[in-house]
Amino acid sequence: MTVTIESPPTPASNRLRATMMAARLSFQWFGITRTLSTAQRSQAAESFGAEGHFLNAGKRLLDTRHRRYRAVTGVKSRTQAFWRSVSLPFPEPGIRLIRRDYVESFQQQMARFQGQLREAVQSLEDEYLELKQSAQRRLGELFDEHDYPPSLLELFAMSWEFPSVEPPQHLQQLSPELYEEERRRVAARFEEAVSLAEQAFVEELSSLVSHLSERLAGHDDGKPKIFRDTAVCNLQEFFQRFQSLNVRSNDQLEELVQQCQATVSGVQPQSLRDDRSLRRRVATELSAVQSVLDGLLVDRPRRRILRAPK
Repeated sequence: MTVTIESPPTPASNRLRATMMAARLSFQWFGITRTLSTAQRSQAAESFGAEGHFLNAGKRLLDTRHRRYRAVTGVKSRTQAFWRSVSLPFPEPGIRLIRRDYVESFQQQMARFQGQLREAVQSLEDEYLELKQSAQRRLGELFDEHDYPPSLLELFAMSWEFPSVEPPQHLQQLSPELYEEERRRVAARFEEAVSLAEQAFVEELSSLVSHLSERLAGHDDGKPKIFRDTAVCNLQEFFQRFQSLNVRSNDQLEELVQQCQATVSGVQPQSLRDDRSLRRRVATELSAVQSVLDGLLVDRPRRRILRAPK
């Protein structure tokens, strides 16, 4: 199947391709669940009067609520959140795009997360024997020493890399036709990446605006709804990220972001709680932005890609 572009690459996709590079984040993670054996499933099914092969059942090797285990998974969650916050989606599994001029800062922050993960895993290792003993008490006859490795230290890890998503240059000499096909495929992916970025920005802004406007305009038992400071702070963080990652592909979206930013500029959460007229004004202006965002969510841009018949 050959992929071709109906028209030349857009300025936005060219900017994206020139200023961004691919980044892949990977984790090695110890799986803490195990499927029960056939005999164990049959035994469990008997208590329900069921047949074993119609039952799916598993066991958990470690207590996921333990503070040391939660610390390990917390590092993973923070790392993933950071990676997403400084990057744009790309239509290839496991890959996102980061700014070329941000690579050094990205490297430094990822190294910090890597160090935090090592420390958290070491702390978990210090409690490993206690966790195994606890699991033995809780699992009863389902406990199996063979499920547990001697150590956890090498079973949790993270890595990152910057894979090339450009067509290999050597193909130009080896197979010009194949190189041209790869060039078109890559161009198509960057066109799609622009659409994915727009979609992600629209969806995030819509969610933030909808939440804040609903809290500002709504009432509980005749009293204004309570909202957290983060409802405003999250919008401010979005504005910064949009300014950093925006590829200037959608004038309407940029105008909406500017309009929304002007609405909440200088507005403090406590002022929204204390000043009813300010609260009403902000709610009204955000509702106007939301109505346009709703239209953008319905009328999403289509990819300008043709798939040639097989």
